[in-house]
Amino acid sequence: MRASLFITCFNDTLFPDTGRAVVKVLERAGVEVDFPADQTCCGQIHVNTGYGPEALPLIRNFVRTFADAEAIVTPSASCAAMVVGQYGRLAEQAGDTRLAAEVATIVPRVHEFSCFLTDVLGLEDVGAYFPHRVVYHPSCHGLRVLKVGDAPLRLLRAVHGIDLAELPEATTCCGFGGTFAVKNAAVSTSMLADKMAAITQARPEVCTAVDNSCLMHIGGGLSRLNSGVHVMHIARILAAEESR
Repeated sequence: MRASLFITCFNDTLFPDTGRAVVKVLERAGVEVDFPADQTCCGQIHVNTGYGPEALPLIRNFVRTFADAEAIVTPSASCAAMVVGQYGRLAEQAGDTRLAAEVATIVPRVHEFSCFLTDVLGLEDVGAYFPHRVVYHPSCHGLRVLKVGDAPLRLLRAVHGIDLAELPEATTCCGFGGTFAVKNAAVSTSMLADKMAAITQARPEVCTAVDNSCLMHIGGGLSRLNSGVHVMHIARILAAEESR
């Protein structure tokens, strides 16, 4: 099988190790991975800030760039949710029937990374080894929009050597929400404080998620507390192997 990596601008700019980890896991699973160089931002930041029409050129570019992809895999649940949940609506609102039809064709091929492993490839044990105590934070987009369910947890439970702890109040939002954290800083900070309290209560070494955006927010807070808890995208855990 062949998959095209949609790295997203956020990961490409700030967390390139996540993209490399995704490629490592997919290739270990026998998937041939390509990287379409013309990919750009999915337009989520525009839509979240109320500029839906301004995202249309980015939507057209996405459809054009990934038109021939057999599968499109992304390590960002929020960006996957943007493509799956918003592209068709925005194309229809713009009256662009051709774009709407193209979106309808491409959306079924867009997969969040963990769901691609479990639902498309039928995998749980990907040969990872990570001897650390870990908690999993289910991001809002993955949980409520994409409905990833327990796919990330099934993958984590199969990691050799892992000590997977339960996160109290796991489904509570971390408070990031993209531009929400900027526009509503006080509320966002209060939500983050609750999330950090839950994480530290579980006494992990690592907090993981399927979205680096949430992890950046959580990691910043945890570092300011000198908690000693690190954040790491699930792809990096799944890419880890035992030293030989």
